[in-house]
Amino acid sequence: RSNLRRQAWAMEAVLGQVEQLPALLAISRSALVRDWDSLTLDRALEWARYFQHLYDRFRARAQLREALGRRLRRSQPYPLLGFPTLGRCPQLLGLALLENRALPPAAYRRLLRSLLQPPGAGTGSDPRGLELLARRKAAACLLALPRRPPRRAAGPEPQLQAEAQLLLSRLSEEGQEVGEAAGQLHWLCDVLEQLPQPRAFAVVAAALALLRQGRGTEQAGDRDRDGCSSVDGYLAGAAGGGCTAELLLSWLLGNQERFSAFCLCIPCSHLAFLAGHYSQLSRSYLDLLTGWGSHLLYDPLQGRWVKSCLDKAELSWEELRERFRCLCQGSTLLKEQTQAALELLRTQDGDFKVRGLSVWTDLLMEV
Repeated sequence: RSNLRRQAWAMEAVLGQVEQLPALLAISRSALVRDWDSLTLDRALEWARYFQHLYDRFRARAQLREALGRRLRRSQPYPLLGFPTLGRCPQLLGLALLENRALPPAAYRRLLRSLLQPPGAGTGSDPRGLELLARRKAAACLLALPRRPPRRAAGPEPQLQAEAQLLLSRLSEEGQEVGEAAGQLHWLCDVLEQLPQPRAFAVVAAALALLRQGRGTEQAGDRDRDGCSSVDGYLAGAAGGGCTAELLLSWLLGNQERFSAFCLCIPCSHLAFLAGHYSQLSRSYLDLLTGWGSHLLYDPLQGRWVKSCLDKAELSWEELRERFRCLCQGSTLLKEQTQAALELLRTQDGDFKVRGLSVWTDLLMEV
């Protein structure tokens, strides 16, 4: 019993220390570091390495891992940190300090020396730590550049594609560290909620497209010099890509209002491309278009279909027709699925063959 009490006290002490991680990361990005000397910097780096040690020690013990994650989430002012953060703490702290211009020159030089020659170098430390830190620093600088007006191009803008690749890479890392889809989905929701909604939708659409392109590349045997797929950083084979796509689709389709906003935000040609590759998305998209079309009324004075409620975000007749047209110009399977859906809707609506009586009859005639 005494031993159990000592263990409980020791674990509570560890949990109390973990609660300080958000404060450490917050201070490292603030102007308070202007008072740091080399000794203070060393202590901060030691704490970061200690948190990494906790990650290595408890990552295989589910109950302790969950306890640390709960305590960390409870203590932080924002929702992005979790147990996997402990394993990246030296990199996160180093990156924050490198970007903080308030850090005094002496402490900055000490930081660079610590990153180039970390304690224990050559005795089992990860040689890729500095390389990873440099890549993330470069990515942060790249994404912080002023955005140019988008050019008309076949593919997504380079910055959007880079953001999608970073999202897929982090999802892959989260999967390796957490090992469960629920944890990955929780992380994904937290990240996407930090972005403005139109940008989050664009990133998710680009990521889904990249997964399909990556799978096609892998199936075609397109390998780089190392014998790995060019998208191997975020797509570990078809199964890994499928799991990642399931997470993205779960976030997207799990909320009807969100999915409706997504479909209004993404160009209909790109939606048709995604619908041709993801059956869950095509079914939900057709259901959504059916709902929008059912709210159109025929105005005999104008001789055309009009919105029944002008204050709702429903599509006009022209917009609805263009979306169905894009679907019918997609893959053979998608075209057949779209035409079958329209024919079923026409039959349910009375199977009229003349214009102006059923919106589905008119759509079939048009597309």
